Amino acid sequence: MGLIFALTAAPSIGTAQQHDGTLRIIVPYVAGSGPDTLARMIGDELQQLRSQTVIVENRPGASGNIGTDAAARSRPDGSTILLTASPFTQNVAFFKSVPYDPVKNFVPIVRLAEGFVALAVNPSVPVASAREFVDYVKARPGEVRYSSPGQGTPQHLSMELFKLATGTEISHVPYTGMPAAIRDVVGGHVSATFVPIHIALPLARAHKIRLLGVASGQRMDAAPDVPTLEEQGIEGVDLDFWFGVLAPAGTPPEFVQRTNADINAIIRLPRIRTQMTAQGLRPTGGSVDEFAEFIPRDLAKWRKIVVTSRLGAE
Repeated sequence: MGLIFALTAAPSIGTAQQHDGTLRIIVPYVAGSGPDTLARMIGDELQQLRSQTVIVENRPGASGNIGTDAAARSRPDGSTILLTASPFTQNVAFFKSVPYDPVKNFVPIVRLAEGFVALAVNPSVPVASAREFVDYVKARPGEVRYSSPGQGTPQHLSMELFKLATGTEISHVPYTGMPAAIRDVVGGHVSATFVPIHIALPLARAHKIRLLGVASGQRMDAAPDVPTLEEQGIEGVDLDFWFGVLAPAGTPPEFVQRTNADINAIIRLPRIRTQMTAQGLRPTGGSVDEFAEFIPRDLAKWRKIVVTSRLGAE
């Protein structure tokens, strides 16, 4: 039985049907994004493990806020879970108003993985390191543009912190999703972006982009030859991001604990760990309580980053 993917809008939440045994995984990002890839991977395994139909439903928009709000408004009956990423907490710090409360409107299930982004440029940009890119940008004030998958995303915040750390001016061109953002770097319409490692590596190997540095405290196992930005004298841009699964507040504890156990078992499978590592992800897992403790800490971290860096959006 194949995994079902719902790439179009679903019926309104207010008219949701009775739980029919189908599990819906809402992904608040476009198909092909990091969370979407993980949802397909986890959803397929859950379907086989439970002999249950699993639907992956992409609800992108507003830096993840639209799909996250849809998940928050879903019936808390064990028919819907949210597979999301760092903007779940980042958006609360970055935007003046979001339509959900990450603590009150959700029950944490499990943190899936940590991910990392790298600074990438179009091969036509004549630089071979992050330091050379800084010099290149400073010699062209106001001319260089970068893409991101949207306001408040890890890629956007990484570049804004890069600009603060290096004293450079690079114009932001936000897109709806990472596929479009990286496509225009490959096409030469914009010069640079911060891109998740799992997306970056195949493109770099095909010489469609050039990787200049990883925004992490250490080099990646999947890309050991790519130095960190810190190694190149650029500090304060190591923004590791996370992926996790949550359910609407009020979801039965039995469902939450069972799903936590099932997903932990899935990400311990050697083939799943191999797939995740190949995508530049570091599997995490853990208990419901550990994820519940992590979310307020992450909220506090991002609020501090936004205030310190004077970032933020309406």
